[in-house]
Amino acid sequence: MNIVTVGSFIFFTVLVAYISYRFTRDENLETSEGYFLGGRSLTGWVIAGSLLLTNLSTEQLVGLNADGYSFNMSAMGWEVGSSIALVLVALFLLPRYLKGGITTIPDFLESRFDSGTKQIVTILFLFGYVLNLLPPILYSGATALSSIFNVQGMFGVSSTTALWITVWGIGIIGSIYAIFGGLKAVAVSDTVNGIGLLIGGLMIPFLGLMALGDGSPVDGFNKIMENTPEKLNSIGGEKDPVPFSTMFTGMLLVNLFYWGTAQHIMQRALAAKNLKEGQKGLIIAAFLKLLGPAFLIIPGIIAFNIFGPGLPPMEAYPKLVNHVLPTPLVGLFAAVFISIYAVTQLVWDTGLHYLHILAILFVLCSGLMFIIGKIAPKQDLYVLEDQKAVDLTPWKLLYPMGIAAVLAMLVVYALFSPIGIAS
Repeated sequence: MNIVTVGSFIFFTVLVAYISYRFTRDENLETSEGYFLGGRSLTGWVIAGSLLLTNLSTEQLVGLNADGYSFNMSAMGWEVGSSIALVLVALFLLPRYLKGGITTIPDFLESRFDSGTKQIVTILFLFGYVLNLLPPILYSGATALSSIFNVQGMFGVSSTTALWITVWGIGIIGSIYAIFGGLKAVAVSDTVNGIGLLIGGLMIPFLGLMALGDGSPVDGFNKIMENTPEKLNSIGGEKDPVPFSTMFTGMLLVNLFYWGTAQHIMQRALAAKNLKEGQKGLIIAAFLKLLGPAFLIIPGIIAFNIFGPGLPPMEAYPKLVNHVLPTPLVGLFAAVFISIYAVTQLVWDTGLHYLHILAILFVLCSGLMFIIGKIAPKQDLYVLEDQKAVDLTPWKLLYPMGIAAVLAMLVVYALFSPIGIAS
């Protein structure tokens, strides 16, 4: 393994830790609000940067590019579809959360319903993080970093042992930021890493297109247009990862759940110094998510055109990174990289995409909640009281910028469709 790669990785990791320390060394971490919400002091750009990197994990960098390598650009629904959800959260959910002065989403459910609901949802969230969220992130991150650093060859171990070494490394480094610095340290490090990830992420497709086009990114893109134009289609069919029709059923619900109720995501917006900054951060993040396909899908398509169809899909992105990045930047990019339905699917094959099924289940569950509410209604009418935690004056540009974000999402879809360049 190249010593320059290791050196640049260590340098950038230590640099981000130092910057985070400088920005948070005077913070009061003794209170829950100071530790978990950064003293409610985050501004719009910090919230947006932290949201971007908190969401942008190796699960997406490796997994979505694997979809681009194997299928087409339909998987970008996970990214650009987030824009609609972020706008809706800024409009409807965040004002209610901040008015209630809550620290966690279960706190809101306790005030809205009761402590039993809070306990049930907390347990469900905990199991979801441990069993559903963390394993794929750690596995995909370990797969990529193990390949970039050649951990197997460096230590002379099996591929499985190399993965375990990398998983523990990722977990330990990520935990240090969170445990000793609280949310604000994580948010600051996320913002710095987010800048590096955005720059490095956009460099990969640019350099990949240069490699494909013998030095010209335009020629590289033209080769994709000539050889594999079908891969630039974002609409997709029912057998593709995310058919366009799911954007209005299960995909919208998944994104609303993720951006509006997932604690590790909403915690950033809950830490806003006021409603204006929180809404601004969410809308900025909505625009930034539109850049996602450029470094989350297209590199996979570039890898297909450079290396051919014989690669394991999960190896497409790390192989492209090693192929196109200068050696010192490989370590820097790796440092940014690291910082963090049974019946219908198995028994009864409906023939529907699983995201459509999710929408059907949502309607059924909502109907069940409505029936329960009629049979055993709450004794006292719920009123959301203003806890005076932050200034609730909304951002004056919320509506025009929110509409602009949604329109921009539709333009991106039209561009990568049979009526656009995929024709």
